[in-house]
Amino acid sequence: MLDKKQWDAILARVEKPARYIGGEWNQPPKEGKLAVCLAFPDVYEVGMSHLGLKILYHVLTQKENVVVERAFCPWIDMEEEMKKAKIPLLSVESHRPLSEFQIVGFTLQYELSYTNVLQMLALGEIPLYSAERTEKHPLVIAGGPCAFNPEPLAPFLDAVVLGEGEEVMGEIVDCYESWQNKGASRDNLLRSLAEIPGVYVPSLYKVSYNTDGTIRAVEPEEGVPGTVTKRLVDLAGAPYPENWLVPYTEIVHDRVMLEIMRGCTRGCRFCQAGTIYRPLREKSQKEIMALADKLLKNTGYDELSLTSLSSSDYSRIAELLAALVDKYGEMGVSVSLPSLRTDKFAIELAQTIEKVRKTGLTFAPEAGSQRLRDVINKGVTEEDLISTAQAAFSTGWRRIKLYFMIGLPTETDDDVLAIAQLAKKVLAVGRECAGKGKGGIQVSVSVSSFVPKPHTPFQWEAQDTMEELARKQELLKGALAGTRAINLAWHQPEGSLLEAVLSRGDRRLAEVIMYAWQAGCHFDSWQEQFSFDSWQKAFRKAGLDPAFYANRKRSKEEILPWDHLHSGVNKSFLWRERQRAYSGQRTEDCRLGCTGCGVCPGLGVSNSFAQE
Repeated sequence: MLDKKQWDAILARVEKPARYIGGEWNQPPKEGKLAVCLAFPDVYEVGMSHLGLKILYHVLTQKENVVVERAFCPWIDMEEEMKKAKIPLLSVESHRPLSEFQIVGFTLQYELSYTNVLQMLALGEIPLYSAERTEKHPLVIAGGPCAFNPEPLAPFLDAVVLGEGEEVMGEIVDCYESWQNKGASRDNLLRSLAEIPGVYVPSLYKVSYNTDGTIRAVEPEEGVPGTVTKRLVDLAGAPYPENWLVPYTEIVHDRVMLEIMRGCTRGCRFCQAGTIYRPLREKSQKEIMALADKLLKNTGYDELSLTSLSSSDYSRIAELLAALVDKYGEMGVSVSLPSLRTDKFAIELAQTIEKVRKTGLTFAPEAGSQRLRDVINKGVTEEDLISTAQAAFSTGWRRIKLYFMIGLPTETDDDVLAIAQLAKKVLAVGRECAGKGKGGIQVSVSVSSFVPKPHTPFQWEAQDTMEELARKQELLKGALAGTRAINLAWHQPEGSLLEAVLSRGDRRLAEVIMYAWQAGCHFDSWQEQFSFDSWQKAFRKAGLDPAFYANRKRSKEEILPWDHLHSGVNKSFLWRERQRAYSGQRTEDCRLGCTGCGVCPGLGVSNSFAQE
């Protein structure tokens, strides 16, 4: 039993006690025989901003006989206090130790959170390796975007959910209850889980390797499916929280997030999300308006964010925005779009939004030259960007943010320098529109390093070395030196290298993750906590070379670590898109006609658009 005085004393000594106290507005009072903990391997403010966590929490709350709680990775100050007091990792709601839950489900949102998974298991007093857990230990499962290649974490996970969890989570809970009532072995539970479509049980697959380190074969045990295919839900009428938890402290996305569609039709060749969330599914305007009404009333937020991969592509977006602003604008509720197309239509949308609250504008050309934008299938021209900037500056905006990548396949120094040239052109347009004596024009350029991702046309590509990425960054800095009105931000190459390694890694990397965690690595996505030196030592200790995973181009014939996990998009289509990239050929948006990716006929679905 947790000593309240001791706990209160600990909370008084940590920086943000609201991360750990629970009791948030709308927290459901519920009891149940089967306890599920949704574990997010980052701090509270990040995890509570994740829409998927909110949806699954709602889904499980609705399930009879199930109590669902949350756990987050405690920050360094809290971690030290817990260790001193010998307190295990506790859930937020009831302060129940993690080891006392029947199911613990991790969200794998980004690769640099992997050591946090181990950290939470260890603090929760749960054996790290799946093979070491018995019938008395929780079932440890995971899902999220990184679940489409969970191999680096495979030895630590009992099961992995591939795809969307709204329906499959209930099936997993039912499977667990049935197993529990039978009193069968843990192996029996894992085999039963493997029978659920979309559920991958890593321990039931044997991986063998060639002498050159590549994969020879991935062999399932008898009776286990050779390929696991992702789960999809029909978004129309799908469960969605109407009164989610309202934190006592500020979080990253401190607003109502309303998902208006899932999937994307544009086909950018670097984008993993554009593959794994296919096909496009739009909610009806009627359903969106009804949800907006309930969420704003039940949470008290004064901002509504229309969430998706490309919200301005929603087929009735102008009509929807106008309706929302008309209904809620007078109440002081602002509406935001997290992503805008690079065209004048985006400015029209932005003008509708800014009637309530004016913000900066963000666009993502991704590459500086038209040649390279064609390679990555980014359907944006320089004329699009300049005319969009002109429309924005002419109607009163003073700040524009531009997102780019460096290290893309086929990139040359001229392509890198084109980023600077394009940013300067946007700045010049802004100054021209502002007129003489009217300053204040700002252009922000954010540059990330390309990371080849599984299930994309670039999954076979090599990442630039750290030295090459650093050289390109310096090239860009030099090209923008002296232009004070352009602010340049970039990602550290070391973090990008590790992301590439873990993104396309196999299960041998579990040893590296373990060594890095034992050396103190966690919160690797936080720059102040990231220790690249410790990771380098971990690779050396495991006898593995990070360049083998990050900086090596794959052949068409090579078996990839995730080939037995199917996103619904055919591998042959991805290779064809890679070939089209190298020839500079664009592939049209699949709204305009089928591109032959295989999702719709393979999964028995199709793109669906809002009717009213």
